[in-house]
This record gives sequence, C-alpha cells and structure tokens, in this order.
Amino acid sequence: MDVTSGTKLYASAEAALFDLGDGAAIAVGGFGLCGNPEACIRAIAARGPRGLTIISNNCGNQGQGLAVLLQQRQVARVICSFVGGNPDLERQMLAGEVAVELNPQGTLAERLRAGGAGIPAFYTPTGAGTVVAEGKDLREFEGRPCVLETALRPDFAVVRAARGDALGNLQFYRTARNFNPLAAMAGRITIAEVDELVPVGGLDPDDVHLPGIFVQRVVHVPEHADVIEFRTTRPRPAQGG
Repeated sequence: MDVTSGTKLYASAEAALFDLGDGAAIAVGGFGLCGNPEACIRAIAARGPRGLTIISNNCGNQGQGLAVLLQQRQVARVICSFVGGNPDLERQMLAGEVAVELNPQGTLAERLRAGGAGIPAFYTPTGAGTVVAEGKDLREFEGRPCVLETALRPDFAVVRAARGDALGNLQFYRTARNFNPLAAMAGRITIAEVDELVPVGGLDPDDVHLPGIFVQRVVHVPEHADVIEFRTTRPRPAQGG
C-alpha cells in the first residue's frame, strides 16, 4: 500500500487496488466507453484476479474498456443493462461461460443508488409482466404491479472524475457523469481516478458532484486514451451538378 499520509491519495491505480482479489464484486463507472476509469481497468487486468462480478452498464464495448477483463477470462458474472456492441460478452454469455443478469437501465442505476443510500430494496413498475420479474416479489401500488429489486453493494467501485481533491470530493465532466457517481456511492471501497488533482478546498461546493464521504482512495491519472465506439455512417449521395 502506497498512500500519502493524512489523505486518501495513492501513488497509482495499482497501489490503490492492492487488496482486490479473486471473486470480488466491482461496480465500474462509465457508459459504453464514456467516462471509463481506464487506469483502474488496466490495473485490474494486470493484477489478474479471477471469478469477478462486474456491475456496469455494458461491461465494455467493441473489445475495449472492461472487455479486456472478459478477454482474459477474469469475469464470472456481469450485472448490466446492455449486451449489444460487446461481442466478447455476447460470445461468453451464449457459451455459458459468463452469467449475465440483465437489468433495465434505470433499475440498474437505482439499485446502485439504493446501495449507496442504505436502502436494501425498492419496488418499481419497470419490468413487471416481463422476464425481468421472474422469481421476484410483486406488489400492486395505485393499481400498477411493481417488482421488488434489491440494492447493489459491491466490494469495490472504480470511477473516473474530471477533477478531485485528496479527500475524494469529485466533479465529473458532462456525459461522463453517467454511472460514475452511482457506482461510487455503492462501493464498500471506492477508488476514484481523477484527471486533475486540485488542492483541498479548490472545488467550489456547488461544483462537487460527489462528496468525499463516498470515496476511500484517490489516484491522479492526468492522461487517458479516451477511446470511442466505432462510428458508422451511410455514404452520402453524389451531389448533382
């Protein structure tokens, strides 16, 4: 463990993930490849734990991001809302090599938020009458059937923020705010990699999107690849004279 005394700041993602082992459940911020904690994902891949449960919107995309953990056969289970665009997850799911629990996207977000808020379960009309409701408690509220969904409280969460201080107060950049705050809230141990490390007090309180109480470890990562999904467009018709 390599931590700066009196703060939550670690020298590297590898150092901050020193106690992540086989069988861990990990919530990962990001939506597709937007807002991915790239350094933490690389560190988990290099560390090599097996039998992981990954909680993520789609566990990588187009062979990138979290897909590297699938490619290295480190993942046993995925809790997500979307498989399309992730051929590694699709292939392993269909082969029975990785268990996949699909959630409606809003339900997945609320399960993470509930975990961070200390709410053990909640009812939602989303998914009632579909395969999502199979095996779950159903109740009717105001004439609508609702499904009982349980909160998610993973062992670890890894997230990426645009700016943060050594106490874990975080500010996210635009769309990268997606699942990052919710994942951070849910994790028992949350590691945040920040693009820009600012002095404590350097963030205006109105700009703090997530307070440091939800973050246990901070890593300064100033450079990212920021890969994007493939863009496909139809050919433009030839312009007439």
